[in-house]
Amino acid sequence: MTYLFFIASFNAFFFLALLLHKRSKLLHDRILIFWLLYMGIATATYALTIDFFPNAPFLSSGIIALFLLHGPFLYLYVSALTSGRKHFRIKKIWHFIPFVAFIAYLLIASNFPEYVKGIRVDHVSHEAETPLLFLFFLIITAISGPVYFLMAYKKFNQSRNSSRHISSKEVNFDWLGKLILIFGIVWTALIVIAVIHHIFNLFSMAFCTNGLFLSLSVFIILIGYFGLKQKEVFISFSLEEPKALSDENKTKYGTSRLEGTELQKCYHQVGRYMELKKPYLDPDLSLPKLAENLNVPSHHLSQVINEMHGSDFSDFINHFRVDEVKRKIQDKNFQNYSLLGIAFESGFNSKSAFNRVFKNLTGITPSEFRDSLPSA
Repeated sequence: MTYLFFIASFNAFFFLALLLHKRSKLLHDRILIFWLLYMGIATATYALTIDFFPNAPFLSSGIIALFLLHGPFLYLYVSALTSGRKHFRIKKIWHFIPFVAFIAYLLIASNFPEYVKGIRVDHVSHEAETPLLFLFFLIITAISGPVYFLMAYKKFNQSRNSSRHISSKEVNFDWLGKLILIFGIVWTALIVIAVIHHIFNLFSMAFCTNGLFLSLSVFIILIGYFGLKQKEVFISFSLEEPKALSDENKTKYGTSRLEGTELQKCYHQVGRYMELKKPYLDPDLSLPKLAENLNVPSHHLSQVINEMHGSDFSDFINHFRVDEVKRKIQDKNFQNYSLLGIAFESGFNSKSAFNRVFKNLTGITPSEFRDSLPSA
């Protein structure tokens, strides 16, 4: 089993190296970098100490404290994916306070030999009484994983019914939702077993810790497996260039970012195309499809949308669709259309997405907008 932990650690550092070479790193990429670093260090540390883990209670407590990091990293990663934020909010640092406090507590306690005797995670009969503060940190550690898995899964499910759903034609993250659910259940079951061991001395501590680190190892391997299948996770852009690109354009744009006049030129080209051709009326429009129509690489189009328009692809397209809906509501030629009919004519493909997007971008519902118009 030790070899599996080392394999998982190697995979974590390998995927970390791929991410570090990714040219355009978004917020979720930066969070994943630190998350993989944590998982690589945690599994390697446990693999190196597994033989004397049960006989080193103070060291084992420090390693157990590492579990306070897994949940926050998972939740922050999913939050970054679903929110589309570009910068880390400093107030989010509070998610890591329990881990810092636990480690600080252990370091301070190490200066008091008699006090340290009561600090151990396994169930044994010993003269020293288990400190209440240590029990408090163990409880926090136990509930942290299940709570964060639940929060992450809830956040992911909310994105399914949102215009900002992270899965699209160019990248699909639905596997992440399944991974969160499965490992949330497994992780919670193992935590329950560990609690039962600590209180009732059932099962063995090795069974509990091996199970937790085994699940963490499998989690690393599966993240890497699905991440490599989804090109946007570990690299900056799709490996498949739009078919219509000429060799000259491939040479010019293939490995570079747009700067200066080239960025402005592409920005105006996109604006003109959106105004004249109205590609947003296509409900199946995707970033690669629009890039192919514009005869530019997908990553250049993404750069223009992100940097020049200050939004992601979904929001960029939805702004045009909402404006189209507002125009058609006021157009006499569409007076006999229902609001949903106008939405479908404007590129939306579901009622729930239409209502949500319209309210998010205008602050009012489609019917409220229609009712606010002066009657003819």
